[in-house]
Amino acid sequence: MAAFVRVSGPPNSNFLVGYPGISATLPRIEGRVEIRPSAGVSAPVNISLVTVSLQRRESINPSADSLLRSQLSSPRKEITDIVGKEMLLYRCHAGRESEPILCMDLPFVIFIPYGRGGEEIARRVPPASLQLDKRSAETFYEIVVTVQQGPQEQRKYPFPVPISRYDTLSTFGMYNRPESAERVTDHLVTLGISLPRWSYGPLDPVSVYIKLSPNPDWLGRAKKVTIQSITVGIDEEIIYNHEGDEPVRKTKTLAKHQQSVGVKMPEAGYFTNLGLVFPARELRDSEGVLPRGKKEFPMYAVAGFTTTGTLYKIEYYLTVKAKLSSARDILLRQPIVVCPFDHAGCKEEMEAIEQAAKDAAHISPDNPMLPAASIIRAHDPAGLRALGIAIIQGQRKVLIE
Repeated sequence: MAAFVRVSGPPNSNFLVGYPGISATLPRIEGRVEIRPSAGVSAPVNISLVTVSLQRRESINPSADSLLRSQLSSPRKEITDIVGKEMLLYRCHAGRESEPILCMDLPFVIFIPYGRGGEEIARRVPPASLQLDKRSAETFYEIVVTVQQGPQEQRKYPFPVPISRYDTLSTFGMYNRPESAERVTDHLVTLGISLPRWSYGPLDPVSVYIKLSPNPDWLGRAKKVTIQSITVGIDEEIIYNHEGDEPVRKTKTLAKHQQSVGVKMPEAGYFTNLGLVFPARELRDSEGVLPRGKKEFPMYAVAGFTTTGTLYKIEYYLTVKAKLSSARDILLRQPIVVCPFDHAGCKEEMEAIEQAAKDAAHISPDNPMLPAASIIRAHDPAGLRALGIAIIQGQRKVLIE
């Protein structure tokens, strides 16, 4: 007889404890595998082996955005990986094929890798759950419970668990230092930009300080250059199969703002501040209703964010283009980080992250001090009582204490 299997998380909280990407919080999946008879209350099920693992499933189809090309090109490419280690929760006594079980509760904890170990893939922080439009790229996670019942029968029970990453929060100090870059054209004009910070989320303001300066050695020629316009934009670049032989790059502009200038290059240079708002995705439908989310994916107000998986990679660039006459145009692309949460949301998370780090300080990954497993076998003296059943005059009745 098949077993009824479910996974329950800690009381009043999610399976996921801690913040993936932040090692001080010891990110981990905590829960309990519960196995009961699937038919009847007290019919025992034969169990040989129970294991649990966290699996990451990733797939890409770069042609999914075009109906014609997706029919002509290759099908989806897919991989499945185990995150961390598979845990053995129960094995029946040696010499037996299986044991009759009335009920079992098996607590487990799976630590999510939090080191950035370069070549050692097992130590890399796993990428966040994400599904791009038309499923051109997706990553999702499942807790997979494997139950073996006797020598022949083995079944897998998947339970989706969404995972976000918190190492790109725009409130972290490393993203709040100014970043600057320069680009020269024809040895005449230098375009310099400065960003006060370089991590952004949905509806965050993006401001750029821009400076166009003439080459002092060629001042006569440089002053003849006219600055026609300056454009600031945000580009999303998705690289499919980035570790493979033939990477496919797709770039699209998410937002753009153009300022007409029409000024001859001043001797002291031309300075301006330009800004735009990072675009957000409307989560509600036309009637203002928030649709039911998918179990595998958190609801993000952005279509994508900075992430690197095995099969794909998403990067973002702030582009500044100066359109000039009497000199070639200058284009500067500065990498930025895109976070799935806006700046206000990131601020709210900071306190919870600090608390999670304090809680994690008392936990040892080598010995996480799990509660004891509860296993009631068919021949245990108080086995039926644990299920709330008593035998009265040879009949099984619900026990009312």
